[in-house]
Amino acid sequence: MRFRPVRWLLLATFLIVVGVWPSAAAPIGLAATGAGTVLGLIPGPVLMLAAAIAIWHHHRNPNPVHPTPVAI
Repeated sequence: MRFRPVRWLLLATFLIVVGVWPSAAAPIGLAATGAGTVLGLIPGPVLMLAAAIAIWHHHRNPNPVHPTPVAI
């Protein structure tokens, strides 16, 4: 069993009980807001093109089989 998620849940529970959750979660909220702002500035067609390139790059064959030349 992985104990990392359990430790994060215990830390979150502790911070909620102590009452410092808003100040502890503020950097996460600011990062999400910043990421949303940056993504909002990029036009939709550019994001779609980047996604298409990423999908093509992920699914392309890294080692294509080249036919051997035929001796005449």
